Formats: sequence, structure tokens, C-alpha cells
Amino acid sequence: MNVLIVYAHPEPQSLNGSLKDFAVRHLEAAGHSVQVSDLYAMNWKAPLDASDRTDMPAGARFDASMDSKHAFEHGTQSPDITAEQDKLRWADAVILQFPLWWYSMPAILKGWVERVYAFGFAYGVGEHSDARWGDRFGEGSMAGKRAMVIVTTGGWESHYSPRGINGPIDDLLFPIHHGILYYPGFEVLPPFPIYRTGRMDEARFAATCDALGQRLDDLWTTAPIAFRAQNAGAYEIPALTLREDVAPGEHGFGAHISHQ
Repeated sequence: MNVLIVYAHPEPQSLNGSLKDFAVRHLEAAGHSVQVSDLYAMNWKAPLDASDRTDMPAGARFDASMDSKHAFEHGTQSPDITAEQDKLRWADAVILQFPLWWYSMPAILKGWVERVYAFGFAYGVGEHSDARWGDRFGEGSMAGKRAMVIVTTGGWESHYSPRGINGPIDDLLFPIHHGILYYPGFEVLPPFPIYRTGRMDEARFAATCDALGQRLDDLWTTAPIAFRAQNAGAYEIPALTLREDVAPGEHGFGAHISHQ
């Protein structure tokens, strides 16, 4: 299988760097092909702007969606964007690996998403009408591929528990899991979080690698998060709200996950 690791940490000698190197070795030893997009090492340009369309007319007003659509359709995207899209097409599974900074992913990784997820490639796909709102949330260009998040944080696991002060880790990752990954069609696996990174010693690092190795071995067998597909009948279209008989009385992120 082909695995793409999109990695965002500025220090190669960090815990994240060591875990990324372990993941590559482990996957390759198991016979998988691996590519790594090391965003800091690549000096990835984070901002989505007019320079991402190579045929942008001088003085023209930049429209993020429409210029992205034009560049994708006409082959005039910045070459670094096209290269990352080719990696996504190649991959059977994608791993996003990053430290949790200010309750989200580092800006450079968000910029990778904004630029690589072009209109016509990751969104704006399929029929848009009163009967169907595009191929998304369970459908789309990434359908049939799997995705997993590896995320590190300095906080304790209890800080990210259901009653923890930071909020549940699954809620913090919902915009990434449901929005960035499930939206274009990935089957999204439960995350692999590592807590209390400042308290990592050799024994705990070895145990963490053992656990991560098992998750990597199970990449194609682990049951994905059971998000409700947009076009499978759970949602009223075009309002895109859950039908009254689906998860009655439930609100918030959890209502969009089936527990059957």
C-alpha cells in the first residue's frame, strides 16, 4: 500500500521527528511505500493567494475559490500544489502528523490544506442542486482512501477528557476529522494522540512506538469513525440538517456520528 505522511514540526530532533522517522521505518519494513511531505523542510508556502494561479492577469481581483477552480481546470496551479495533489492521488492512506498548537494544527499545515484542496479537486465536486449538495462528507475525490491523525500535546490526557478543561480531544479534532478529511471522502480512523510530551522518557517512548506500530499495522483494518454520510438519507437537503428521527435530542458534534 502507498502511505503519505504530511508532517508539520519545525524541529527534526523533536519527539514528532522521532515518531515520524519510526513510522516511516515501520511502514517500509512491512512492505508499504511511503512518501513524506515535511512541510517545514520543504519551506512550504502557507498563504493561499494570487500567486497560486500562474496565469493570473495583472491587476485582477483575487477570488480564492474561483481562481483555484480556474487554475485546477486549466493546469495553471503553482507546481508545489500540483505535486501535493499527485501525492494524494497516489496514496491509499494519508497520515497528518502535528503538534496541537493553540487547539489546532500548525499554520503551515492549515496552509497546506487551503492550497492543495483546490476547487474541483477536494471541493466543488459533483452535482449541486436542491436534491444533492455535491459529492462530499463521505464521498468525493478521496473516497476509498483512509486517513489518520497523529497528534502530540503537552497537556495531560485528563485535560482532554469529556470533562477536561480543554474539551474532549475528539471535539477539538472534529473540524479536522469531519471537515478536512471526511469532507473529501476519506475514511477517517480514530486519532493517535500522545499526551504529556514534556514527560517522555526512553521507556515511555518505546511503549509509544509499540502502540503506534500496532496502529500502523492496523491501518487497513481499524473501523473508521462512523460519521453520517451527507447523501445517504440522514440529512434533509438542501437544509443539510439531520432529519428529526435521526439522533433525536442530540446536538453538537456527536450527533453526526452513528452509534448503531
